[in-house]
Amino acid sequence: MEISEYLESMFSLKGKVAVVIGGTGELCGAMAEGLASAGAETVLVGRSEEKAAARLAKIESAGGKAYFEKVDVNSKTSIQELLDSVLKKSGQVDILVNGAGINSPTPIFDIEEEEFDSILNTNLKAVLFASQVFGKYMVERGEGGSMINIGSMSGIIPLSRVFTYSATKAAVHNLSKNLAREWAESKVRVNTIVPGFFPAEQNKKVLNPERIASIMGHTPANRFGEAHELIGATLLLASDASSFMNGAEIVVDGGYASMTI
Repeated sequence: MEISEYLESMFSLKGKVAVVIGGTGELCGAMAEGLASAGAETVLVGRSEEKAAARLAKIESAGGKAYFEKVDVNSKTSIQELLDSVLKKSGQVDILVNGAGINSPTPIFDIEEEEFDSILNTNLKAVLFASQVFGKYMVERGEGGSMINIGSMSGIIPLSRVFTYSATKAAVHNLSKNLAREWAESKVRVNTIVPGFFPAEQNKKVLNPERIASIMGHTPANRFGEAHELIGATLLLASDASSFMNGAEIVVDGGYASMTI
């Protein structure tokens, strides 16, 4: 086999089905486009069919196949219904992207219990529920699978003004490693993509001019990431090219984590 053919087969997702929770958002939407472009039938999961429509149009215009599923990520019952619906429509699930997330810039002394619980539920509990539902399916199916959780730089390096978000993302990192260990023998891999600073809906509240200047001063690339720059890491972790990668954290940050002084 020629090297080009080998590489194409390693990264190809033809015949695979990918479920992208948070796929109606900017970052996971771009990741969904990448999965579809590599051949996977891709399911965009979110709350807004309107937001999904534009992304679905882009995928379909590029020759990909995708559809939308509306789900309440905070409900395990709703997530089970999602799996059941996808299995009915597509017959299988090979890849899960756990990308739902919300944020808040609330100062530490002002964080109310309701806000804390809301962020905790969406950023951590929803990841746990989806991991339980889809992980059980993948393990019992016996054909392996790839689960990609979306972590955060703030889950590795504590950042100011996003206290609850940072705590929940650190927990996602830990959960991912635990699941990677638990399911390795079943060939279900669990890895984490760790974005640096990418302008997205959930962080607009904290990106004032002063904070942007601080971020740029700490990012060797001296710019924000662009959503499409997460596609490479996504395809790596979703495909057979990463068949021996499990529990890994793939940092995509323009060098942010490498900067000290």
